[in-house]
Amino acid sequence: MKADRVSVNTRAGAGRRDERDRALAERFAAGDPTAVRELYARYAGPVFTVAFDRLRNRQLAEEAVQDVFVKAWRAAGTFDPERDLSPWLYQIARRSAADIARRERRRPVTQGLSPALPAADSASLGDVWEAWEVRLALGDLAADERELVRLTHFVGMSQSEIADHLGIPLGTVKSRMHRAHRRLAQRLAHVRMEL
Repeated sequence: MKADRVSVNTRAGAGRRDERDRALAERFAAGDPTAVRELYARYAGPVFTVAFDRLRNRQLAEEAVQDVFVKAWRAAGTFDPERDLSPWLYQIARRSAADIARRERRRPVTQGLSPALPAADSASLGDVWEAWEVRLALGDLAADERELVRLTHFVGMSQSEIADHLGIPLGTVKSRMHRAHRRLAQRLAHVRMEL
């Protein structure tokens, strides 16, 4: 079990990414102006995706991105560098997009200026972003936990079927699934769920 965790955590780039993000968070919280530029370079695209998913307008989403990074910079001194930057930024993005959407609803409608919405059957940028976040979270699970999630959610096996298939006790399957779901919930807390 420990060997699985070590191999997952030492896969190419994973440890470096965590260290880079941690160092960036510390520099950002300390008020380093180069950190905010790096933060923008790294997260402007995903923040735009979150904003565009809500606003469905490129110009308004770009405005939201600017607003997010201004608000983040103003709050840098209160940011806890032990936290992950991305969930914090995405939350600011959702709030900023909601504020802009409220403001736009109050404006009078001008004919001929509303942008076309994407086709209903195409995946939205938000859906693509959420799928990407889920894939990253699954990749961070230990190999045995990832396999259980795959068998449950992608193959459709019950816990009893998984126990028989893998030749392990049902209680082990249940405890590993619980641990896997708990880790996924923590890792994906910033992704909003729509019903």
